[in-house]
Amino acid sequence: MKIYGDTISPFVRMCLVTAHECGLASKLEHVKEAVKPTQENSKLTSLSALGKIPVLETDHHHPIYDSRVIIEYLAHVAGNKTLIPDDGVKRFRILTLQALGQGLADVAVAYRYETAMRPQGLQWTEWMTRTEKRINAAMDDMDKNWQVELADVTAGSIAAAVALSYIDFRLPAFKWRDTRSHLSAFHTSFSTRESMLKTALVAS
Repeated sequence: MKIYGDTISPFVRMCLVTAHECGLASKLEHVKEAVKPTQENSKLTSLSALGKIPVLETDHHHPIYDSRVIIEYLAHVAGNKTLIPDDGVKRFRILTLQALGQGLADVAVAYRYETAMRPQGLQWTEWMTRTEKRINAAMDDMDKNWQVELADVTAGSIAAAVALSYIDFRLPAFKWRDTRSHLSAFHTSFSTRESMLKTALVAS
């Protein structure tokens, strides 16, 4: 199997962390492909009409995307029933936490594009204010309402941990740990896992 994308992308990293947690890291080749918001990557568009990362190419050369589908595919291939449980109540609770983590990553990446990549003078101030509120609201919710689920290694806790690491890496001004002790403790602990250390973000 091959996965295309840059580890700095939280969505790519969620998949890589999942591969480690499933015991599939040695069977997954990471092909580094970067994307830019205004330029097409021909390799990616040959695999996916959207041309976004991540894309996973199976051993049978079938493309799979987006990150949530890739994560479920990896768990399926590995026969792992822990990352995405079968039990209905727990399953949808974990999938909702995953959606929260993915959503946090999504708005954080969008905020990074707006503040660091859009030409100076063209930033949309009202949008930035609303996005800052979304980022903080997501982290507040994780801190207050998801402690039980974050204690387990699942697709949900992976998404949360990786999204928070991205914010540390790209948006340190948020200083999110100052008022969220439960979330801070979770992230500090989860970041020591081999899956996180093997995929750690490094400044280029």
